[in-house]
Amino acid sequence: MKFSWNVVRESLRLSSPTQETFREVTNDFTFAGYTIPKGWKALWSMHSTHKNPEYFPNPEEFDPSRFEGSGPPSYTFTPFGGGPRMCPGREYARLAMLVFLHNIVTKFKLEKASKWHNTTYRSMSPASKAALKVRVRPHAK
Repeated sequence: MKFSWNVVRESLRLSSPTQETFREVTNDFTFAGYTIPKGWKALWSMHSTHKNPEYFPNPEEFDPSRFEGSGPPSYTFTPFGGGPRMCPGREYARLAMLVFLHNIVTKFKLEKASKWHNTTYRSMSPASKAALKVRVRPHAK
């Protein structure tokens, strides 16, 4: 199931369940010439992190092989957050996604029933510009 998990992770990288979150700054630091003081709230965007070409070459391309070997550096792939505030349901979510993927792949054939339309982002949430219709048929037995 390694490849299946890589496919799921790449899907989560392209469309993370959490798009952004606030964190409290614990130490003064300087970023891009601006000093951010301790105690301020900073908005962290998982979407921007996951699309950073420094960590993910060709960030718009679907490439599950990114997660082979040691995978991306720590805190560059964070669909469930990171550190002590990481989502407590992440392992359940992993199991649910893998079971769902297994059942879809082994029991059904998916066919496009309409032309694919580009994805757009509304309030940092991915959405298709128009509905993508899919025909779901059981595998012949």
